[in-house]
Amino acid sequence: MIKVGSSTLTTEDGHPNPEYIRSLAADVLELKSNGYSPILVSSGAISAGMQALKLSGRPRTIPQKQAAAAVGQGLLMHLYSTVFERLGITVAQMLLTKDDLNDRKRYINSRNTLNALIKMGAIPIINENDTVAVDEIRVGDNDTLAAMVAAQADASALVILSDVDGLYTHNPNEQPDAKIIRVIEKVDRRIEGLAGGVGSAFGTGGMRTKINAARICSRSGVTMYIANGKACRAIARALSGEIGSKFLPNNAVLLKSKKRWIAFGSTPCGTLIINSGASKHIVHGGSSLLPAGIVDVTGEFSGGDMIAVVDETGLTVARGIVNYSADSLRQIMGKQSTAIEETLGTAGPDEAVHRDNLVLTTQ
Repeated sequence: MIKVGSSTLTTEDGHPNPEYIRSLAADVLELKSNGYSPILVSSGAISAGMQALKLSGRPRTIPQKQAAAAVGQGLLMHLYSTVFERLGITVAQMLLTKDDLNDRKRYINSRNTLNALIKMGAIPIINENDTVAVDEIRVGDNDTLAAMVAAQADASALVILSDVDGLYTHNPNEQPDAKIIRVIEKVDRRIEGLAGGVGSAFGTGGMRTKINAARICSRSGVTMYIANGKACRAIARALSGEIGSKFLPNNAVLLKSKKRWIAFGSTPCGTLIINSGASKHIVHGGSSLLPAGIVDVTGEFSGGDMIAVVDETGLTVARGIVNYSADSLRQIMGKQSTAIEETLGTAGPDEAVHRDNLVLTTQ
């Protein structure tokens, strides 16, 4: 997986940079020659649309952003197609929203499309579908989108090409002696604390979104790299460790495909608040969540929906696929599993959320 940001892809005035895309295409061809199957996540549609529409600044309202993206996405893909075709590479456009990742069937369908394109030798070029996405169905930034698709596609690595050289020990704009951290073994609170704010005038991401992407990759078996996209042969040099920062997978808490979707590819429809005993058994004992441990239910959902599991301190400890509707859980919460049939009038699973459909969020 390769993610290139707007600030890297465009010139100083926001125009897509053909020279840079030619360089990127050459790097992608090198990857293919070395046996890789690259997937590209590209920002830049809104920036391209801004220039074509002669907008003086980045659009602020959703309709304005959608209009700019509608104009810019076609221009951007035309440029990619033209440049890559000269190297004998066919490209394919995939536009995704959060709904495409939330819904399990659509998630699998999009994964199957990716696999089919790769087998046919094409390069998928992915962007968020900004022409239709509103806040409720937006992923929000392409760093997170790239990490989610990397997990979905079982990618071996994600290279984020940015306008920064990597993750620094301190803010290099404020402390000249700041040094790049070459290898990050675990995304913990210290690493999170090194993240700054938002990105450039032409982008939405900053180091915070990249750290969030690293967290997703860490539990999905994906090695993630951050490197300056303007460096010569940036992808190959990042993979070799010559430039940038490298985030290692956390083998102790790796998730299989379905649990990656539960953890990262879905949005909870409601919340189950649990007592301290249930929290302890789930977090430390590897247990399922039983109705007896639930003290409150918020939201409206059906059996089979995604929910968040929160302890009484407000900490989200897990996410999972629930076996019962919100109304049913309100009737059986706090009760032993043996009372489910008597209470609901029909037999059902002993577990409110089975361990196989539960993912811890505290790791």
